[in-house]
Amino acid sequence: QVQLQESGPGLVKPSQTLSLTCTVSGDSITTDNYYWNWIRQSPEKGLEWMGAIRYNGMTYYSPSLESRTSISRDTSRNQFALQLSSVTPEDTAVYYCARAFQLFQYDYWGQGTQVAVSS
Repeated sequence: QVQLQESGPGLVKPSQTLSLTCTVSGDSITTDNYYWNWIRQSPEKGLEWMGAIRYNGMTYYSPSLESRTSISRDTSRNQFALQLSSVTPEDTAVYYCARAFQLFQYDYWGQGTQVAVSS
């Protein structure tokens, strides 16, 4: 059974960098062909794909967020991470990590973590 668990601070101040980690169990993030994704959801924007890191380390980003987003991984810990810089209150959302065999074809999700951007 594949499990994903998001972790990180629940409150970030405007202009700071939001940092989240996704810990994966039941599968390796280097398993052939899988994409490891970050997705967020807010009432205003709905479900929004932010980016992904593939099994081989290649990264893909949403064009609308690319200038502020960085996704990295730690294969020794079987984790991948999200950094979103220069946050504003519009970045307040529930942040999810998810696995996909093809981009946008998700099969496993984390439970999500609420992040608020506020001073």
